[in-house]
Amino acid sequence: MKLPQGLTVASSSASSSKFTSPLVCKLQKSLYGLKQASRQWYAKLSQALYARGYTHSLNDYSLFIKRSDSSTVFLAIYVDDIILTGDDPKEINALKIFLDDQFKIKDLGLLNYFLGIELLYVDFGVLLHQRKFVSELVAEYGCSDASAVSSPLELCVKLKSDVGVLLPNPESYRSLVGKLNFLTHTRPDLCFAVQHLSQLLKSPRLPHMTAALHVLRYLKGTPDVGVHLNGSSDFSVQAFCDSDWASCSDSRRSVSGYCVFLGGSLISWKSKKQAVVCLSSAEAEYRAMSKVVAELVWLVRLLADLGMPLSSSIPVFCDSLAALHIAKNPVFYERTKHIEVDYHFIRTKLADGLISLHHVPTSSQLADIFTKCLTGAHHRLLLGKLGVLPPSNLGGGWIWA
Repeated sequence: MKLPQGLTVASSSASSSKFTSPLVCKLQKSLYGLKQASRQWYAKLSQALYARGYTHSLNDYSLFIKRSDSSTVFLAIYVDDIILTGDDPKEINALKIFLDDQFKIKDLGLLNYFLGIELLYVDFGVLLHQRKFVSELVAEYGCSDASAVSSPLELCVKLKSDVGVLLPNPESYRSLVGKLNFLTHTRPDLCFAVQHLSQLLKSPRLPHMTAALHVLRYLKGTPDVGVHLNGSSDFSVQAFCDSDWASCSDSRRSVSGYCVFLGGSLISWKSKKQAVVCLSSAEAEYRAMSKVVAELVWLVRLLADLGMPLSSSIPVFCDSLAALHIAKNPVFYERTKHIEVDYHFIRTKLADGLISLHHVPTSSQLADIFTKCLTGAHHRLLLGKLGVLPPSNLGGGWIWA
């Protein structure tokens, strides 16, 4: 490694006569573990891909694309893990040879496992799941023999940051919540529970740990549940958004939740506490709507990079008529004049034709699962509509990766 700028090294006359080349640093540990290693690796890999005609997406810098008149090849990277796909087998094989010559890669064949996410190929699509990680997590915290439950959190549970006995070992709780957060990549059914538990990391208490272990009991009964991506040729996009007004018992802030579908497959979801206190449920719903519209703006650009430009407006479903009226009414009045201007970009995107707003009954609101605790029956009903299922519910044949 080259010496950092500004570092001066005093050298004796003997050493100066012995060394004629510039001084360098001798590493005391692997370069892979250094903080800047991933940045330097990305720069090196990018330079090699640029030389072969690849360009990175401006909407996701981990995505590289090479297009020609008759083919397209995509390369998705995460540090030194790479997914390669496209409709040009010759270019894909040539790229593998090139990368192996440059970096000595290992070709693992058909994608079965990536960053802890497993792929199960079924008759009509792919199931993304983390069964192995769930099994290990349940065993790690001694819940293998515990009875299973039907929902991640008990109905109407409201945890407070200052109620209960402090845990003697808070690191155990923080580690568990961190691992549960990793599971939300393929388990949308955990999103609301995990965001609720994540608010209590500073001073975890006994009731908080009890609630976290309740999530593990739910996972014990649903170890192989995952997100089903169907093989449909339909590339239409639709979104649902919802909120639970003043649901946080400590700050009285609301919880926003949304989900986005591509051709009937769930591709994006989030459950998060809002940054400010809302004065009404309509305002909370309006702020939740702004979050999903921001997500859609990015998704539309990303889909265009993937060669799937959208030609029609995206329907956004909300169960609050008041929020829909606020979005469609360009006039400021008493109920909306305190809302920040940046949230009103919903009106701009509505006028541009990117989105269209629609009312949906609360009973049909799919984003409800991201904002509150539900009964076991309602929880399972929404999961079926979201396509978050175990392989046994998909029918046909499947092969475990």
